[in-house]
Amino acid sequence: MAWNEPGGNSNNQDPWGGKRRNNGDRKGPPDLDEAFRKLQESLNGLFGGGKKRGDEGGRPGKSGGFGGLLGIGLVVLAAVWLYSAVYVVDEQEQAVVLRFGKYYETVGPGLNIYFPPIDRKYMENVTRERAYTKQGQMLTEDENIVEVPLTVQYKISNLQDFVLNVDQPEISLQHATDSALRHVVGSTAMDQVLTEGRELMASEIKERLQRFLDTYRTGITVTQVNVQSAAAPREVQEAFDDVIRAREDEQRSRNQAETYANGVVPEARGQAQRILEDANGYRDETVSRAKGEADRFTKLVAEYRKAPEVTRQRLYLDTMQEIFSNTSKVLVTGNKDGQNNLLYLPLDKMIDSGRSPGAPVTGAAASSNEVNARAAADLQQQQARTRESR
Repeated sequence: MAWNEPGGNSNNQDPWGGKRRNNGDRKGPPDLDEAFRKLQESLNGLFGGGKKRGDEGGRPGKSGGFGGLLGIGLVVLAAVWLYSAVYVVDEQEQAVVLRFGKYYETVGPGLNIYFPPIDRKYMENVTRERAYTKQGQMLTEDENIVEVPLTVQYKISNLQDFVLNVDQPEISLQHATDSALRHVVGSTAMDQVLTEGRELMASEIKERLQRFLDTYRTGITVTQVNVQSAAAPREVQEAFDDVIRAREDEQRSRNQAETYANGVVPEARGQAQRILEDANGYRDETVSRAKGEADRFTKLVAEYRKAPEVTRQRLYLDTMQEIFSNTSKVLVTGNKDGQNNLLYLPLDKMIDSGRSPGAPVTGAAASSNEVNARAAADLQQQQARTRESR
């Protein structure tokens, strides 16, 4: 039965274990101080606190209450310290632990613990590539001003050096980038900076920048340097555009000249080679003909020594045949006084003279030439015999 039903609670007790007062004595809800007192007694019993003897009403003494609060505070502090001391390092991270301000260890991925406040930890991502952008006006080697945008990609390679050696390593990276960029651009001509020299500049800047960072021992490794399209200041951009167009026209004219040279020079070389080959052929032909004539003359001398008259007569006939084949008139002399001269006019040869010069002599004209040559030879032999008989 409910405790407040009529006749259901003969002891006249309230739900908190105390006796109910008369209707005239009830002034409000149950006493909260009594509830807190019971909770404090339970905590005192848990942490070793007890009741002070002779204290009226069973209230706890001052020493027991202070000890309970101290225990609660210690538990809370221990929980907070444990929560802050345990930490997790991800796969991409590393942590550097300092003990009493001095380097103690470098911690890899996993669950770890350190002991603050005597220990301090610095945790950074060492695999992620970071980027830094720089843009400014630079003075080139030929004393021109250009604006060069630059992007540097880097990552942390040594976390101990990154944390301990330099106060602000990324600020040092920016200053070193500015120095390396100005040094490289200051030793490069303007046209190289604006056109095809950017890749070479990027490699030189990367090498010099990494050398600076290694000297400072910042623990940073530069992975890539990208020099973007450089441009002149806006105040002189039109003049620079005119210079670029003039340079392009120069390159185009040079390409056209090279194309023309590539077409003319091989042809001239071919003609020169042909002339050389013709000269070599003529030389070989002349030398061979001369050698043949020399050999022929040598053999002819040998034959002439064997039969002089026959050889002389044969030479005479060959010579006359060669002469008569190229002329249209033949004059045969009989003696020294000019008597018995015979002028032979080959009419067929004269008729054929109207033909083309390159047409060959064939048929009756050829046989007529041979007859004339033989007739002249016979006449010459007859005259020779006459002289010998005299």
